[in-house]
Amino acid sequence: QVQLVQSGGGLVQAGGSLRLSCAASGRTFTNYAMGWFRQAPGNEREFVAAISWSGGSTYYVDSVKGRFTISRDNGKNTAYLQMNSLKPEDTAVYYCAAHYTGNYYRNLEVFTSGMDHWGKGILVTVSS
Repeated sequence: QVQLVQSGGGLVQAGGSLRLSCAASGRTFTNYAMGWFRQAPGNEREFVAAISWSGGSTYYVDSVKGRFTISRDNGKNTAYLQMNSLKPEDTAVYYCAAHYTGNYYRNLEVFTSGMDHWGKGILVTVSS
């Protein structure tokens, strides 16, 4: 079982930036694609971004393209979500997620419906 611990959430004004981190342990980090999802109050959880095991491929939901960047440092077993130009509608609990792929290419779009392993979530609040 892979364990995921998130950090970096908080309160920020509209137009500001935050970086979320997701530290993974328990399994070989490079065997997993990583992703970020979010759930706003009253809404279902939605896909935000995913990154392949190598970091060579990324995929984003349209609403965050050009503002958010997903990345990973395989030497530190950590994934990141850099969020810029934040909007009040980005307010949500953000979840880090992982899915076993081995060292093989997977079309990241398949992960928009979910992944196998989840962090506990971290709140991001964007004030107007």
